[in-house]
Amino acid sequence: MTHQVVRRVHELGPDIAALAEENEQLGRLSGETVALTRSAGVMRMLQPAKFGGHAAHPRDFAEAVMALASYDSAAGWVCGVAGVHPWEVAQLHPRLGEEIWGEDQDTWIASPYMPNGVAEPVDGGYSLSGRWPFSSGADHCEWDFLGALVGDGAGSPAAPPTVLHVILPRSDYEIIDDSWDVIGLSGTGSKDVVVQDAFVPTYRAVDQTDIMEGQSADRHGVTDTLYQLPFTAMFPLGITAAVIGICENALATHVAQQKDRVAVTGVQVRDDPYVLYATGEASAEIQASRVQLIDGISRLYDQIDAGRPVSLQDRSDVRRNQVRCAWRAVTALDGIFARSGGNVIRRSNPLQRLWRDAHAGLAHMIHVPGSTYHGNALTQMGFELPPQMRVLI
Repeated sequence: MTHQVVRRVHELGPDIAALAEENEQLGRLSGETVALTRSAGVMRMLQPAKFGGHAAHPRDFAEAVMALASYDSAAGWVCGVAGVHPWEVAQLHPRLGEEIWGEDQDTWIASPYMPNGVAEPVDGGYSLSGRWPFSSGADHCEWDFLGALVGDGAGSPAAPPTVLHVILPRSDYEIIDDSWDVIGLSGTGSKDVVVQDAFVPTYRAVDQTDIMEGQSADRHGVTDTLYQLPFTAMFPLGITAAVIGICENALATHVAQQKDRVAVTGVQVRDDPYVLYATGEASAEIQASRVQLIDGISRLYDQIDAGRPVSLQDRSDVRRNQVRCAWRAVTALDGIFARSGGNVIRRSNPLQRLWRDAHAGLAHMIHVPGSTYHGNALTQMGFELPPQMRVLI
């Protein structure tokens, strides 16, 4: 059964789509887009029920993100990235959830997790400084998850490195307004954030390994199947879902434009077997990407729900397929883009924006295939993975 949030996205879809170009020009989501997105409830899909969230099956979250991205790339991307953050908060100290959602259950949380800062241990927590790029939707978020390396007491990372996820309120970081000038996903407003000597209490910090291995959830007595899923399956889920939704939008746009197009030869495109072949093939590939992405996270969910352990091989297979889903969908988009006619390169044609957005999404670190495919092949052969290769698996 289709989740109510997915149905709501489709109800609001035409209004959301009408604002996509404005978001592109603004370099961030417009206030109206944010209001519509909040109304749909996509960002609360994985949020705990006690804080007004849906605590939904991750399959439903992925479908909601795909639906939203099929109307506006930027809105879908922001929810695909930031929509996972409530899932992580659910596994942390209960005090944190009260701080974030106690007064407003529609409060959004940004990121990035890359360890670009240094967290120096101090009494009661850490002193954090650093600069982080790619904080998607930062203008509309009141908190930010940031990655940091534990310091050595002299401003440098300690050895061996320990990576933390820390979360700060809006008052503790600065958003750099002129830091987002890009060729794709412009409307996401994924700006840099800067922190200087901000105090982070211990309960707002967690060892990345604890999140990766589910130890934080266990420590705080969080036993729901949703919050037992691996971070390395959940974090990429929304991002890949957004890319697939963008490609679905591009396919629909291509089909609509080709219906009445006449080629330079005077032949109507609906009579051109080459364009039609490419369109049919792309449709199948994008659909396959959707199905495989949902299948992977659903199998992990069912496995955990049945009390069966999730192995490194299980995680690696899901990550391998998730990466492939993104590349398969964007490759299919490339095939129809090349057969959409010369007018596709006009800035007034939305298909060129969708093509740029999809490729920008493919550049995210979770879509880099090399180490993921490499690691999966090693796990299939029964070999141990080096620590640096296990991080994203």
